This record gives sequence, C-alpha cells and structure tokens, in this order.
Amino acid sequence: MFRPGNANLKNCLSSEEQNIDNLISGCKAGNRKAQEQLYRAYYRVMMNLCLRYTKTETDALEVLNTGFYKVFKNLHRYNAGKATLYTWIRTVIINSCLDFIKAKQSRPETGELEMAEQVDVPPSIISKMSASEILALVRQLPPATQAVFNLYVIEGYNHAEIAKMTRISEGTSKWHLSEARKKLQQMIKVQIKE
Repeated sequence: MFRPGNANLKNCLSSEEQNIDNLISGCKAGNRKAQEQLYRAYYRVMMNLCLRYTKTETDALEVLNTGFYKVFKNLHRYNAGKATLYTWIRTVIINSCLDFIKAKQSRPETGELEMAEQVDVPPSIISKMSASEILALVRQLPPATQAVFNLYVIEGYNHAEIAKMTRISEGTSKWHLSEARKKLQQMIKVQIKE
C-alpha cells in the first residue's frame, strides 16, 4: 500500500517520469514504437476532445491524427518546465481542432454582441440528459459557434483568449456563445417535447 512519504511511491513516480522522458526521447529520435506508445497513451482523452469540436467521428479522427503529426513534428519545442506533456499535447490538439474548423468553414460569421445571454433551461432538465445526448446537441451547432462554446464552457477560456486563438473579435466570440446557448436551448426544448 502506498502512503505519502513511502519510498515505493517516490520510486514509482520517478520511474513514471523516467518512462515519460524515455518516451519523449524516443519520439524525438523518430522511434515508431515510442510514437505509437505516446499515441495510445493519449488516444482516448484526445479523441474525446476532438469529438467535441467536430461533427463526425471520422472528422474527429482526422483532426486527432493531424494533431499528433504536429505533436511528433514539434516535440522538440516541448518544455517540461512550462507545462506537463498532457497539457502541451492538449493545446496542440485544440489548435488542430480550430484549424480544422477554419478550413471547413464556408464563411465566417461576424455577429457582434456586448453581453451573451444566459440559457433559460432548468438544470433539472439538463441533469436528466446523458453526456452523449448533450454532446450530440453541441455537435449540431455551426462549426465556429461550436468551437467558441467548447472553448468557453468546457475548456474554460475567456473571450479575450478565444478571440486571440480564433482570430475574431471579443464581441464575435460573445455572439457565438450567445448563439450556441440559444440554439442549444431550442434543441433541448424540442427534445423535451419528443
């Protein structure tokens, strides 16, 4: 049994850190087995992230693979002193999702709104919905609106950060969030009636 201060725990943690360092070194050297291990280690969590930004599982897999290509290509830029490997990979994958949305978007929406409106759906109704039902509704949103909603609500970015990441104004970010909330509210109300 591991207890705080237990030597076995310290050995386990340093062993895990050493394994990550070895994995990173292997990936930097182009070792395919190391790359496969890194991909498999982060596949599930990063695929779930991609699914929140795309309409289909095929698109999510495309974004994930593009993101991991960028991870392997730019692993020399990873700095363990600035972020954990998970956080760094997650940032690369989110940026890949945003690149995918920009490439797929036919025309940018330029709505402006000073303050985003709040959703008027009782929490008791939302709590009865499964995570997959909510994700299915979010995936029906237009790509740019979906991205802003995910970045703000799920990832926790503020409008200034979203504006910088997506190259839109803060007002446009607020507009997309308001649109997402309105559309989700409408979809939830329709689903309740069914």
